[in-house]
Parts: sequence; C-alpha cells; structure tokens
Amino acid sequence: MLEQIREIIAENLAIDVEKVTESADFKEDLDADSLDLFEMVTALEDEYEIEIPEEDLPTLKTVGDVVKYVEAHKE
Repeated sequence: MLEQIREIIAENLAIDVEKVTESADFKEDLDADSLDLFEMVTALEDEYEIEIPEEDLPTLKTVGDVVKYVEAHKE
C-alpha cells in the first residue's frame, strides 16, 4: 500500500516519487500547500473509498501518517 500511496502523492504534488518517503513532511519536505493537500486527500479518498474528515487533516503531517490513516480506515 505504501508504494501506491507514494505514487498518488507524487502525481498530485507533481514531484518525483523518490522524494516521497515515509518520513517526508508534506509542507517542510515536499513543499505542499493547502490546495495540493486538498487535491491529494481527494485522490486518496477516491482511490481507497474512504472519507477523511476535515478535523483529521491536521494529524496527517507526513507520508507515514497518511499510510497509517488509510490502512486504519480502509474497508
């Protein structure tokens, strides 16, 4: 699942997938802004058929956080 999530993130942020490591911080390491993050979350919701509530977004600071979140909420 990590590899697929890395590819989705890289595609949405228009960056090289090698930059998308599990410890990468979206704002600090990947230069993602709020619009980038919104589009990425939408893509993840569509791909994994989950809903990520707005109140959960502040907890998703790194790629690893997103992987754990998706694994915990995927049906």
